[in-house]
Amino acid sequence: MPYSLDLRKKIVSAYEAGKTSIRKVAKQFMVNPKTVERLIKQQRETGNLEPKKSGNPTPSELEAHKELIIATVEAHPDWTLWQYCEEIGEKTGVYVTTGAMCRYLKKQKLTLKKRHLAVKR
Repeated sequence: MPYSLDLRKKIVSAYEAGKTSIRKVAKQFMVNPKTVERLIKQQRETGNLEPKKSGNPTPSELEAHKELIIATVEAHPDWTLWQYCEEIGEKTGVYVTTGAMCRYLKKQKLTLKKRHLAVKR
C-alpha cells in the first residue's frame, strides 16, 4: 500500500527545509532512503506527490486476437489450456504460456469448466 500523501509531503518538506541528508530524513520517518530519493525526484519532475497507479499497464499479446480466441473456445469448449495455446500460436504466431492463456480467458470471463454427464446404470 502506498504511503499517504500527507507523509509524502512531510518527507519532502523535511529534506528541503533542513540542511540534512537523505539518510537522516529516512531514519526520522522510518522509511527506506530510496523512498526519500524517489519522492524528491518525483516532486522535482512532476510537482506532484500523488502515488502512481499500480499494476501492469501493458496489455496482453492475446488482446489483438480476441475474436479468434473467443471463436476457438466456443468451437472447442473441451480443450485444455495447452491445446488453446498451441492452436492460437499456430494461427497467429503468438505463443504464450498456459498461465498467460488462463489469465486472459479469465479476464474475458470465458470458463473452461468441463461438463461431465453422469452415466446411469
